[in-house]
Amino acid sequence: MKSKAKVQYLVSLAVSVLLALVLGGVIMALTGHDPLEGYSALITGALGTKRGLGNTLAKTATLCLTGLATAVAAKAGIFNVGGEGQLYLGAIASAYVGAKLAGLSPWIGIPLCLLAAMAAGGVYAVVPAILKVKLKVSEVITTIMLNSAAIYFCSYLANGPLKTAEKGVSAGTDAIDKSFMFSKLIKMSSLTESIFIAAFIALFVWYLMSRTTIGYEMQLTGQNSRFARYSGIKSDKLAIGSMVLSGAICGLVGMFEVFGQHGRFIESVSKDFYFDGMLVAMIMHYKPFGIILMSFFFGILQIGSTAMESRVGISSELILIVQSIIIFFMAAEEGILASIQAQKIKRNSAARIAKEATEK
Repeated sequence: MKSKAKVQYLVSLAVSVLLALVLGGVIMALTGHDPLEGYSALITGALGTKRGLGNTLAKTATLCLTGLATAVAAKAGIFNVGGEGQLYLGAIASAYVGAKLAGLSPWIGIPLCLLAAMAAGGVYAVVPAILKVKLKVSEVITTIMLNSAAIYFCSYLANGPLKTAEKGVSAGTDAIDKSFMFSKLIKMSSLTESIFIAAFIALFVWYLMSRTTIGYEMQLTGQNSRFARYSGIKSDKLAIGSMVLSGAICGLVGMFEVFGQHGRFIESVSKDFYFDGMLVAMIMHYKPFGIILMSFFFGILQIGSTAMESRVGISSELILIVQSIIIFFMAAEEGILASIQAQKIKRNSAARIAKEATEK
């Protein structure tokens, strides 16, 4: 039954993606554009050049990490909506440490910056986790509120106590040591050496959730925390630990943005990166391998849409519509399948009744 459900879900996902692309093509045609030309420009822009491929892989890494951060917490029964704030705190903490450790060997400085980012994101995730586990306060509400608090706090620091004296920088911290910056793997692209760390984290999370006793206990806690406690599982500690790991991963994403792109903390360090990854995780039912694949697909759409707009003149906003349609269909998937199943049972029952009446 489990494998059958998995096949049904994959079929539903494939159909949803196909329908979304078809509807996107219809919108292109209605606005006077050639759908084939539009999608061709999208694919070429995302994968057809070294720079495009680099940007796509970089976007994939960001979506993947934020999606896995969502999945780690969700599997243990906590829905972390505060990843954006945790990302900001990780970014500013690593930027501060990176500037203060200027002159230190990168082999020492970079790991310390990584730890600072993880600590900032992880510690900030502890608060809503404890409120959820100990006081049953909705983590959705607390994490949303803490998002704003973290972002405004970082903005205050970047414009106040930690503002750089460097001319030409309106709002930002001091620049980190240049030797700490991640090198570009493809020139003129966003792809940096941080992708290797991202790949390691993705592998670690997949192994943790799919191949370890802790992963099984997380799943059991998320499904029924009371039963998990009766089974001897320390579900409260597991839930808090999962939330801390989720926050730590978000903090690392912020650090990768600073050390790979900006060289300092800036107010626009993230453009709702966490929420994009959260949607990917939800679409794939928090399955690590599925999150990796869907992150690549969404990466192609987001990077390719820019090329589609510049080369063919089709607004990149169309891709947001395509993504929204995919999310809509997948959100309605259970209801659609249940309706189809109910109709099937109804038809079978009617046929059986008719057959029995005929035999009498």
